Amino acid sequence: MQLVLAALLIALGTPAIAQESVAFFGVTLLDSSLQSAELGAAPAEQTRLEMLEELIADRFTQEGYELLDLAPVAADLDRVVNPAKCYGCDVRMADKLGADFILVGEVQKVSNLILTMNLQMRDPGTGQTVKGRVVDIRSNTDEAWLRGMKYILKTAFFPPEGK
Repeated sequence: MQLVLAALLIALGTPAIAQESVAFFGVTLLDSSLQSAELGAAPAEQTRLEMLEELIADRFTQEGYELLDLAPVAADLDRVVNPAKCYGCDVRMADKLGADFILVGEVQKVSNLILTMNLQMRDPGTGQTVKGRVVDIRSNTDEAWLRGMKYILKTAFFPPEGK
């Protein structure tokens, strides 16, 4: 009977194993650079944040995670400057959503030559990090930002088989 049920689920295209759910609260830019202080924020950096968020969301979806709809906590999220450092607001929002994991990221811009990227997956029950990585990148370009985040995803979250 179990074999027949499994075959039926596969035939219908329904996964037999429940996906783990992720509350992905995005990537925040922390800009302490002299360039931005003098010239203002660069619009290209907002575009790069969106590019990273799309890359992360696509990769987690490809790997079988369910990214939760944040609409039920949108008002709470709008009041937060940085979900990665909000004194547990991420845990409370993830709890409201029923998430298995919290995912938050940051890009800290020290200058146009020195940036730091951080992506952390946390357990909403404890708030503790279960996976994560921080990398420094050199150069404030689309290519550098993508290379940094792809490295984080490859080495901390989805290492190649056998590694």
